[in-house]
Amino acid sequence: MIGRAFLAGFVLAIGGCGRDAPPAPAAHPTIVSLNPCADAILAQVAAPGQVLAISHYSHDPRGSSMPLAQARRLPATGGTVEEIAALAPDIVVGDSFTAPATRAALRRLGVGFAELPIAPTVAASEAQIRFVARLTGRPAAGDPLIARIEQSLADAAPPPDWTPPRTIVWQGGGLVAGDETLIAELMARAGFRSAAATRGLGQGAILPLEAMLADPPRVILAAGDPRAEQDRLLRHPVLARLHRTASARLAPRLFYCGGPSIPRAMARLAAIRRDLAHR
Repeated sequence: MIGRAFLAGFVLAIGGCGRDAPPAPAAHPTIVSLNPCADAILAQVAAPGQVLAISHYSHDPRGSSMPLAQARRLPATGGTVEEIAALAPDIVVGDSFTAPATRAALRRLGVGFAELPIAPTVAASEAQIRFVARLTGRPAAGDPLIARIEQSLADAAPPPDWTPPRTIVWQGGGLVAGDETLIAELMARAGFRSAAATRGLGQGAILPLEAMLADPPRVILAAGDPRAEQDRLLRHPVLARLHRTASARLAPRLFYCGGPSIPRAMARLAAIRRDLAHR
């Protein structure tokens, strides 16, 4: 295990707060991830055997941000200190929701902790990829993933004569995605104009069905599980009467995280735009 003197209290943050961090040790440290967004990046950049376990979220088909078959090739934990201690990693990658008690226990064990917050932009997501690659001791390993992201952004760009339609990402319970989010940037790059700001709606705001019907956007991106009871609003039959509003499904797993999700999200958004054009 990497020495306690180097990693005790090692809290790193990249992305939303914009702070960089010292590089990981030169050796390839072993890693346990409690962060589903980090899981997907680590699966791309870590050396074989370097990731001892990923979060249990990535084994759940409803919320995984990586292909399920890929996720299930790696062990998962429930995030308990006992599970982590049994694996004896050098570093644990968590997020802002990682409990203070867990962080304190890791310090006592001499295990380093790296915090990976939600990436609100493409640039922040690419910075996280570079950070995680450095953390593994393989700084160049993130370059192919970043190149794929950049290529997907270029491939999904709308034609010059395209007029971006007013669009709302509508999630279960009427939640909307605000403008200061990664999905808002991806939408803009794919040729959609977020209607959340014009309604005064920030991230996590609720848009009731009545308000949607009173001033419908050109496009509703329904982001939820069509079978789930809490998402019944997204399939309300009255929405079919909005003849000037197109509706398309956008899987939440495409925008909960950045990293490897971005090319898949851009491909889906571009496909929706092409379908609109054909209509």
